[in-house]
Amino acid sequence: MFSKKIWFMVSILMVAVLALSACATPAPTEAPVVPEAPATEAPAATEAPAATEAPVVTEAPVVAPVIGLLLVGPANDAGWSQAHFDSMSYVQEKIPGTELLYLENVYTGSTAHTMTPSELAADMAAKGAKVVIFNSDDQKDHAIKFAQENPEVFVIHASGDTAWKEGKNYIDLPNMKNIMGRMEYGKAIAGCAAALTTQTGKIGFLGPLINDETRRFAASSYLGAKYCWEKYLGKDPADLEFKVTWIGFWFNIPGVTLDPTQVADDFYNTGYDVIISSIDTTEAVTEAKKFFADGKQVWAVPYDYAGACEGADDVCLGVEYFNWGPSYVKAINSAMDGTWESSFELVGPDWADINNRDTSAVGFNKGAALSADNATLIDQFIAELGGGLNLWTGPINLQDGTPYLADGEVGTDLQVWYLPQLLEGMEGQSE
Repeated sequence: MFSKKIWFMVSILMVAVLALSACATPAPTEAPVVPEAPATEAPAATEAPAATEAPVVTEAPVVAPVIGLLLVGPANDAGWSQAHFDSMSYVQEKIPGTELLYLENVYTGSTAHTMTPSELAADMAAKGAKVVIFNSDDQKDHAIKFAQENPEVFVIHASGDTAWKEGKNYIDLPNMKNIMGRMEYGKAIAGCAAALTTQTGKIGFLGPLINDETRRFAASSYLGAKYCWEKYLGKDPADLEFKVTWIGFWFNIPGVTLDPTQVADDFYNTGYDVIISSIDTTEAVTEAKKFFADGKQVWAVPYDYAGACEGADDVCLGVEYFNWGPSYVKAINSAMDGTWESSFELVGPDWADINNRDTSAVGFNKGAALSADNATLIDQFIAELGGGLNLWTGPINLQDGTPYLADGEVGTDLQVWYLPQLLEGMEGQSE
């Protein structure tokens, strides 16, 4: 019996041991040994490498500018003012975000505004304009006044000479820049097209007011006509008639100027079968269309605006035009990035392609009324100009017979810019 008790107690102990073994957490398998970090030491702290330090900002970031544009005429005149207005689309394309403030019909005596051009520019500056463009010779005094009174605003005066240190009208204005295309080339091409086309040997030049600019452009047209008349057609320059009539301003102002429509009609009615226009608007080509519709063989060469021949295929020989966009982009960028310098800029054609919108300040679009043969000669003439032909090479006499450039003498920019009279062989007023 005792042995039974012992066996009973041993059994109980064995059961207890087994139970405890089942309830205990099993011994884990050893975790894999984690490889030690490479022997290279971790960098002390996490200092940013010196080479990637942020630059020290010394100026506010460049932001797109607000541009003020004062147009002497309407923005849709198909001439001088529209060429400027459309150039702002180019500026906005190249400098995204540019804001444009513009006013039309800004000229001395304009009834469209109660303020003077300089006061209108000041109002634009008050509205945020950092660059203000005056687009006409008529606005010259006001551009100067505004630049003097607002030295913090950048001023561009198209066609002026205030910033030309060698010129006759220089004024030291650090915030003033003059920009002008070398339209003498474009006018020479227009004159060539007229001379090649005329059937009567009589070319009319429809001019605005009389000043240095308009004299040299009229003279350039005559020189181009004379050259092509003689060289390409083999005719005597003495048989070429070239008459200039000035209306008194850049466009018609009823009761103030001559009516350009009437002047154009007078040309056509008196045998001048080609008119070269140098006014801001399109009366010459408009009247040519009317005469053509009546069965008259007449032609016209408008001015300023690349699209001025549109709708005039029967009479338009072509148009010499300004391309202001690239020069304005360059000037505005310099105002934005701090590289602006006062300067006088005469910008010529890109002879590789005078109609390149990104590189050429002056172009010529041939019109549908220019014959194929004459179009070929125009291309030849342009190539000659691009190759170095300078029509402002003596002997050249002034209208009154006074020698101006001696035989072989090449006119300087000053001599051409400040031409004091029309040239010998031209009919019309010089002053």
